[in-house]
Amino acid sequence: MSEFNKLLFIINKFSGSGLRPKLEGKILTACEQHQAECTIQFTTCRGHATDLAKEAIGKYDAVIAVGGDGTVNEIAQGLLHSKTPLGILPKGSGNGLARHLGIPMNLEEALQALFNSKTILMDTFNLNNRLSVNVSGIGFDGHVANLFGENKKRGFWGYARFVISEYIRFAAFEASRIQNDTEEELKQNLIIAIANSSQYGNNARVSPGASVTDKLLHLVSIKKIPLYKSVPFAYRLFTRTLQNNTTYRSEPVRNLVLQTSKPVPFHVDGEPCGADLKFEIKINPASLPVLVPEKSLSSI
Repeated sequence: MSEFNKLLFIINKFSGSGLRPKLEGKILTACEQHQAECTIQFTTCRGHATDLAKEAIGKYDAVIAVGGDGTVNEIAQGLLHSKTPLGILPKGSGNGLARHLGIPMNLEEALQALFNSKTILMDTFNLNNRLSVNVSGIGFDGHVANLFGENKKRGFWGYARFVISEYIRFAAFEASRIQNDTEEELKQNLIIAIANSSQYGNNARVSPGASVTDKLLHLVSIKKIPLYKSVPFAYRLFTRTLQNNTTYRSEPVRNLVLQTSKPVPFHVDGEPCGADLKFEIKINPASLPVLVPEKSLSSI
């Protein structure tokens, strides 16, 4: 990565398991090994990463997000349509975009991959004027994001019990899909996801065929099924074997509108956004420069 000699690392110390004391030292050591000048800044509040990224344009060769998908999203907002690429050191709980791009989850390996990366122009999209770079969703995943955002200290098993109990209570919803002056009814929905990349995070691949460079999104509709059938579905979700059937459908789209009969909760890249009745989706082709490990370039 010799063309990237001056790097800004923006760290969200509240992502995932939190900031570990050795993190800053490992970043400095890797930069020294690769003869790169680096600056490290910490976010202090929501939106701070966006401001830092905007200020970095023209001053740094790349801006590196150290955090989860929320941190990546904030920095992407600052770098959108610029020539300054976004790099990722995944430190969140899901790390969906980083996993899709083939960035290692191990910090030392991710740092080495960073210095052996190439810049691509990645698609992004807007959901109700909110930028999304990974996967956003309407319905049950939005419901969970909104409730879980109020209390994230549940632990894995606490979170699992929480999701199951909410699944039982959550009522399926109806939606109308409006595209190119045609309207289609989507019935008994549990989730309608808009996927730029293939996965939510933790290798939960909600749209296995999605690409971040094909100038397309994937509209994924998942119907509510009995709880006992959710185990086989989860197996296919995590083994990249989901295929279109009567309860799951994924198809390429560009711009469209979804209209629901009642307010439905939604999220953008995992961040809770409340609820709405109308959802306008617009793709931004090749709008974000992103650093991708050379070995992953053929599979994104």
